[in-house]
Amino acid sequence: MPLLPASLIEPLWVEFATLIGSAERPEFSPTHPWGCHRRRIPDRVVFDHVIAALVHGSGYERLATPGCSDRTIRRRLVEWTQAGVGTQLLRVALGAFDQMIGLDLEDLSVDGSITKSPCGGEVSGRSPVDRGKQGTKRSVACDGDGTPLHLVAAPANDHDSPLLEPTLAGICDMIGPLPDRPCMHLDRGYDSRKTRDLLHILGYDDEIAVKGIPAPIQSGKRWPVERTHSWMNGYGKIRRVTDKRKTIVEFYLNLAAALTVIRRLINRARTHYHWPTRPTTRRLR
Repeated sequence: MPLLPASLIEPLWVEFATLIGSAERPEFSPTHPWGCHRRRIPDRVVFDHVIAALVHGSGYERLATPGCSDRTIRRRLVEWTQAGVGTQLLRVALGAFDQMIGLDLEDLSVDGSITKSPCGGEVSGRSPVDRGKQGTKRSVACDGDGTPLHLVAAPANDHDSPLLEPTLAGICDMIGPLPDRPCMHLDRGYDSRKTRDLLHILGYDDEIAVKGIPAPIQSGKRWPVERTHSWMNGYGKIRRVTDKRKTIVEFYLNLAAALTVIRRLINRARTHYHWPTRPTTRRLR
């Protein structure tokens, strides 16, 4: 049983291999002092192990195989994160989605979600919703249909409101300029004068839930970001963060977001376009 449908993994790997320059890497290291070395583990093998870690959330020692050790996975992850591959991959996926389907940028929403982080680390803190245990918060910005645009990782005890500015700051870098005066939909955690002033400076209209009024009455259009959080919590590595470096955590967040965008792209495009391997049902294969 494959970890993810081939219709998701194959296009993701094609773009991933292009970004890391996998085809240009020599089989042996040309800088080795003795002129010989063990063959480099193919990037595709390590990529498959990283996908397994993302889906299952298991430790690298459990995922290691005779052809790919846990140290190889860790070294390659550091190499890829230093090159910014995760962010570039999400940018490419969003560009394809915008070109084929179109992003709904008139209504945007941002919200945070807290998950477990039992190993501690740079983005781990006391969780206010889990009896003070270690947790990680991710702040996600979505378009009007729930497509993730930008993500930020932070300790669980960081408030949502201060994370709004860095979350919004990365949107234009990912998709380019926004329309004039898009509407930002936020929950009551962002209900403050500081948040409204920030949105006004950045050129957003705002629809923020007011504290003291029941949420169902003022739900607005922020439900897409709640649904996006539930999609991303389907990945074990996102649901239970075990990596300690912020760069690694954000790499996995961007990888999960890219898979979410590709899945939505295929499901939306199959009703508008025809290609030889087009899935005929919403259950991708």
